This record gives sequence, structure tokens and C-alpha cells, in this order.
Amino acid sequence: MKAAVFSKPGIPLSIEEVADPEPGPDDLILKVKACGICGTDLHWSQGIDPSAGWRHLAPGSVMGHEFSGEIVELGKNTRGRFRSGERVVAQPFIGCGDCDACRAGRSYRCTVVTTRASADLTGAYAEYTRVGIAETLRLPDNASFHAGALVEPLAVGLNAVKRAGLQVGDPVLVIGAGPVGLSVALWCRFFGAHDVIVSDLVEERAGRSIEFGATAAIDAASEDVQARFKKIAGRPPAVVFDCVGLPGSLQLSIDQAPTDAHLVIVGLCMAKDTFFPAKAIVKELRITFAFVYSKSDFQFVIDMLGSERIPADALVTSVIGLDDFPHKFEALRSPGADLKVMLEPGFSS
Repeated sequence: MKAAVFSKPGIPLSIEEVADPEPGPDDLILKVKACGICGTDLHWSQGIDPSAGWRHLAPGSVMGHEFSGEIVELGKNTRGRFRSGERVVAQPFIGCGDCDACRAGRSYRCTVVTTRASADLTGAYAEYTRVGIAETLRLPDNASFHAGALVEPLAVGLNAVKRAGLQVGDPVLVIGAGPVGLSVALWCRFFGAHDVIVSDLVEERAGRSIEFGATAAIDAASEDVQARFKKIAGRPPAVVFDCVGLPGSLQLSIDQAPTDAHLVIVGLCMAKDTFFPAKAIVKELRITFAFVYSKSDFQFVIDMLGSERIPADALVTSVIGLDDFPHKFEALRSPGADLKVMLEPGFSS
């Protein structure tokens, strides 16, 4: 099959022929119909310090973890539970299926979890990918493959908002209007936040947050975020979400949070960073770090897509095929107006 292959930091991905995935007894093989480009992959492919808790990408790795597809092959233990041709999404890892974490739907905490972009599991920047039956969920007929590929980032935002302990009527500041930030804004409104205000250094991205539930947007490049927030909402935020995930964004979030606020860090910074603890201590901030999602979070997002209660497809701003993928992947390293770029392996421009 064709796939976008990583070689080393600083070198663009290349489209190569790689081995087709083969199913284990509890696995399914999907024909990839859509896969979103995630900022995590952009950072990861630049090379990171493994002491930060994230492994190096090995040469020959294939990334891609926000995907949907169609079942084309079934492992021997999956027959009767799924069938060829079904439209599905899957969590981007495969657990053992038997430990407490797996039984709780949190297979990313499994001690023997297999993660994507590893020697054991190629990602979905490819024509086909392997998934575990325990991590796979059906996509409703009225949800597009694009919407299916957005389940993962929407579930990231859902987990963050759940961990925030949001109260109905809370004013909320979301820092960063990328896909995760917009997902957070969407779920904040869904669960009853009153003022959901999104700031971003790219004015167009901030402005688009209104489509996803934000009540106002702030151009952080030209406006004082704290002053503008208070003018709009009439009060400071009760909850601040850092959805940026770059060195310095944690301190920025601390600086913009008011006294007694709850700060939720969901942007995944993959480099060492520093902050001034005294600034958080003096404000008596409560800081929570949010990572990913349970299987029930995935199912909740899918149910909301099926009921058409969330505007997922509007997140997609570009569609590309494999041939154009390396160029677009590199272009996304520079801030721009794109929200979610979607790979369709069979797409031809």
C-alpha cells in the first residue's frame, strides 16, 4: 500500500510503498477513508527530547491517528461482531483487552498498549490501517467519513471539558483556536457555559470559533485579552483552557487567568517548558492537565454526530490526497487559516 513515511526530522514525509497491514485474531483492517492532520504529528516529526515523556519517531514510521474507514478484512475472533464493508472509527491504539484499564475503556493506560507510528502499528496516513476490535466503534449512516475522523479531536476536547468541572453559566476563556480549542469551545457551550470566548493570534481562526459555539472571539495579536474578555463578559473567566501546546503557552495561560480560576492544560507541549510557580500560587489557581479520552467519550461524540447536535464537518477546511500530502503537511508548520486538513488517500485534485 501507499503511505506517507517519516525518515528523520527536517526531511519532508515521502510517499512510499509499504507492507499491507495484517490482522491479528482480534483485529480489523480498514481502508482509510479520511484522516486528519494533527498538530501533535507536526511537533513529533520535528524531533523531541525523549526525556519529556514522548518517544522518538523511528525512521520508516507512518503517523496518523484521527481517522475513519471501511472494514475490508477481519481477524478470526471478530467475525459475528463486525462485517466487511461497515463504516467505523477507532481509538488510535490497541490494548490487551483484559487489564483493568482496557476493561474500563481506557486502553491507552494499558501497560502493553500498542501505539501508532510504531514498528508494530502503522498510522492512518496510508491507504489501509489495522485497528483492535475493542477500540472500534460504528459510524452512524448520517455521519460522513470526515466527521468520523473528527471524533478523536472532539473527544480530546470533551475529556478536557469534563475534567474542568464546568458549572452552568460559567464564563470561559479558550486560548488557541485550532481544532482542539474549537472542540473545547463547542463542548463548553454544549454543557451550559454562558460566555465562551476564544482568543488566537490568527484573527481568522479566532473569528471562525463563533461557528462552533463561541460567543465572542479575541484577536490576541492586537488586543489585550484580559481587558477585552472582561469588557465582553462583564467579569473575568472562571475557567481558562490552554489549547496551544507550545513552550510559553502555560505561562501565558497563568498570566491571563484571574484569581481563583481553574486552568485546564489540554494543548500537548512536546518540549521542555518553564513557568513561574509564584504567579500561579499568588492567584491560587487550580491547574488540571487533560490528556485523551475513554471509549465512552468516543461513543458520546459519535452519538452526538448521529443526532446532528454538533457541527463537526465545518472544522474541515482542506481535503488532499496522498500525492499532495507531504507538501501540505510541511505548510501547516507555519500558522495559517486552516483548521483541519483532511487526507483522503484516494483523493485526486
